[in-house]
Amino acid sequence: MCNEAARRISLGQLREDWSQLKIPLLFPEGLPNLEPVASFRITDTTLILRAARDTTPDTPAAEAVMRRWSWPAPGGKPMYNYRADDREFRNGVAQGRCLIAADAFYEFTDPARRGALPVDTADLPPLPKGRKDKWTFTLAGAEWFGIAGLWRTHPQVPTHGGEAFTMLTCPPGPDIAPFHSRQIVIVPRAEWGCWLDGSAPAADICKPLTAGSLTVASAAR
Repeated sequence: MCNEAARRISLGQLREDWSQLKIPLLFPEGLPNLEPVASFRITDTTLILRAARDTTPDTPAAEAVMRRWSWPAPGGKPMYNYRADDREFRNGVAQGRCLIAADAFYEFTDPARRGALPVDTADLPPLPKGRKDKWTFTLAGAEWFGIAGLWRTHPQVPTHGGEAFTMLTCPPGPDIAPFHSRQIVIVPRAEWGCWLDGSAPAADICKPLTAGSLTVASAAR
């Protein structure tokens, strides 16, 4: 499961790229201080985009807010990934769809698996016992991407009015399968609007990427 990602794009770049969708992007809580981060993890706060409040199909709009990654699950562990398989997700007052802005995400594998991975591992250094290899995944041909997520209000989240988000996962595509049994859902840019406004069924969006969609490199290099 994905428990670490990166967001190094500037606010200006995000706004410029979003403007190409012809969907207004609002900042109801003010412009965020979007410092580049090479790593954000569970319980960290980062930027999400979601349907703006009171938006309608005739007047679609999105809003960008800073929210915490994960809320407490019933057993107390953080709900940072959520299986999208055969589920539908709708927008409401206290929950809904979102996009998490990122330019990379990370996966980890046991060094014993190096020979089975479809990458050159010959120059990777030995690791101490218990340590894992860290791999950086980026979307081919894109400077950043939107990860499908859900936001919701939870009484045990101490910030932002109790709102937090989780990332949706699906079965792995061929680029991810050698590294992990699941992959986060990456929404094609052309479908950002219909994902956020709820007009696209979740099953049409939450599916594996095709071969060659992702590039992978060792984070140790």
